[in-house]
Order: sequence, then C-alpha cells, then structure tokens
Amino acid sequence: MVPAVAMEIVTTITDAVKNASPFTLAAYALFSFFLLSQVFYIFICIVAPTPRDILRSETTYKHIEDNGSISSSKPLPYWKRTYDERKATAREKGDALDTKVAIEDAEVFMSLVVPAFNEENRLGIMLREAVEYLQREYGNEKADHRANGSVRRRPKGAQEQSNGHLASGNGSVLKELTGWEVVIISDGSTDKTIHTALEFARSLDTDSARRIRVTSLVENRGKGGAVTHGMRHVRGKYAVFADADGASKFEDLGKLLRELKKIEDKEGRGVAVGSRAHLVGSDEVVKRSFIRNLLMHSFHLLLWILTPPATAAIRDTQCGFKLFSRPALPYIIPHMHSESWIFDVEMLMLAEAASIPVAEVPIGWHEVQGSKLNVLWDSLGMAWGLFILRAAWAMGVYRRI
Repeated sequence: MVPAVAMEIVTTITDAVKNASPFTLAAYALFSFFLLSQVFYIFICIVAPTPRDILRSETTYKHIEDNGSISSSKPLPYWKRTYDERKATAREKGDALDTKVAIEDAEVFMSLVVPAFNEENRLGIMLREAVEYLQREYGNEKADHRANGSVRRRPKGAQEQSNGHLASGNGSVLKELTGWEVVIISDGSTDKTIHTALEFARSLDTDSARRIRVTSLVENRGKGGAVTHGMRHVRGKYAVFADADGASKFEDLGKLLRELKKIEDKEGRGVAVGSRAHLVGSDEVVKRSFIRNLLMHSFHLLLWILTPPATAAIRDTQCGFKLFSRPALPYIIPHMHSESWIFDVEMLMLAEAASIPVAEVPIGWHEVQGSKLNVLWDSLGMAWGLFILRAAWAMGVYRRI
C-alpha cells in the first residue's frame, strides 16, 4: 500500500514538472532552496555547541602561601571585564572599532595555561620542565631574553649594566617587564590532579610557588573549554598553552616567541603555532598504526576543504603548544564556542578573521603514554565538530560579540 502511494506521488510530481513553465520551475527551485536552507539553519542552531555559564567558584584560584599552607580561594584577574568596559565607553563616544580599545597592561612577561583532566601521573613532570625554563628565562632578575626570543633593542646612548638592565644616557635604568605565572585549570578532575599541582608548587622556593595558580572547574568542559577559561585570566604580555602530558619540548617556547615577534602587526597582535608537521616522515609517526595515519591525513584534507585559506595553510592545527601576544587575545578568546578537541581550529579561524598574523613553528615533540584520545571515535567527533563549527560561523549562528 505504502509503495503504491509513494509511486503515485512521484508520478504526480514528475507530470507537474514536465508541464510547468521555466518560470514556475525556477520559482519552485528557489523556494525549495530557501526552505532547505532554513531547515539546515535550524538544524545547526540546535546542534551547534554553546558553552555553559561560568560558575562563581571557577573564577577563583588557590596557591601556596609563604608559610607552605594552601591559600583560601582568591579571585582571578579578568582582563576581559576591563576590556569590555573600555569598549563600551568607546562606543558611547561613537567609536565601535575594536582596534581603538586596548587590553589592560600585562603584569608579567609570560603566562602559561595548562589544561588538566585527571593528570596526576603526568602533570608533575611537565611542570618541572616548564617552571625550570620559565624561571631561567623570564624570572624577575632576567632582563636580557636573547636566548628565549625576547630580543631587546638597545636605545641610543644606552649602556649595559652589570645586572643585565639597560641604562639610558642620563644614567636611569630602563626597566623591562619580566616574571612569569602558571595557570593550571583542573577540568573537572576526579583524581589527585589539584593535589599534585599544589604539592609541586610547595616543592618550589617561595617566590616561584606564588606563581603557580590552580583553578578547578566543577564539571568537565573539554580541553578547549579549559584552555579558553585559563586564557581569560592570564596576566602575561604573552600567553602560551601547553598540554599537561609534556609531549611538546617546552624549551621551544623560545622559538615560538622569536617567530611571533617577527610577525606582530602594528598593534602588537600575533599568534605562533607549534607544529609537528616536520615529523610526518619520522619514526614517531611512521610507527603509528595504519588507521591512525589514515585518519590524520583525512582530517588534514577536511581542514583544507572546510576552513578559510590561512587556516587551511597551517599544516598542524592540533598541536597543543600555541603562543599568543596579549593584544591578540580580545579578538579570539571572547568569541570561542568550541570546547572539544576542535577548538584549535576555531582559534585560528578567529585569528584569520581579525587579520592577526600567524606563524607555524617546528617544535620538538615525542609520544607520551596515557593519552585520553580515542583515535577512531575522537577523529570522527573532530570531523563532525569541524563541519558544525564551519557551518555555524558561515551561517551566522556564531557571531563575534
């Protein structure tokens, strides 16, 4: 009965098409396209992820006090609040251009954001490597950062002092922003990740211990959500995020900084992306399973098809080692929606949309046991997430705020 009815409907439609005028066919096609586009738009509105609201407790942090005890919860700094206030003031004056609004000044030279979900076994090793490098290169007494990428230009008439600072021609010391911080975001961890982070901080000297800030998200948001959350609260002139597994060679932060400084625009905006693309032919990659390499190349092809030109040109979008200049943050972080593995692509797309220069920099990297990535299912999820992400931005479901 049902097939017969279906055939009758098809026959009726076919006859109507044969007898219709070209104008009627064109109108029908246009109406069909409009209807389908509206259905697709509604579909994207339903399935496109929307980040949950931030809880009050998630805007606080704990650290180790001078006496070795764990501090009470303290409010995290929040540069976006000041930025929004300045932007509102600019708009009241009739100037709505983001480029006319400056983010508040940095308090330290380098901020490190570490997203961590159940990383009690790997976090300590990564932090040890990171903190040793940060203190050596960006500690308060470090004024000349030639080795790590922060190349100082000597003003005319300036002379080097014994402590590394520059003195102007009149003898006054030209101070340079120094210092570092580590913002660890425990992404709804159910193990001893927070305990591990605080115990590591306790093992450091008093000055370094105060620089380790630990924030706990009540519920797991995903790596992208944890990174975005941390980036909202950085105080650095530059902010880098790095995976808690320590797979990236942290000393290559110097390479990222040097290349970022080369491409910064007149507003000081720039992004440097750590890349493992040069390792594609190495033993680390060749020894992977066939299915894993196939999925990797398939994802790259999908990126090339779905993303805008500059983002598509990045050979490794997924490396968890990316550096941002502070002036670039307001053009990226407030507009993030993706909290899953695909968040890196959204960051790069937002940078491209804002004409922020991006440099891809080869870094050292090694495979680390204990990955939470399910190669097959997460790869399929990333492909689906990329499709939804691109459609949501293209159709106006996502918009810059």
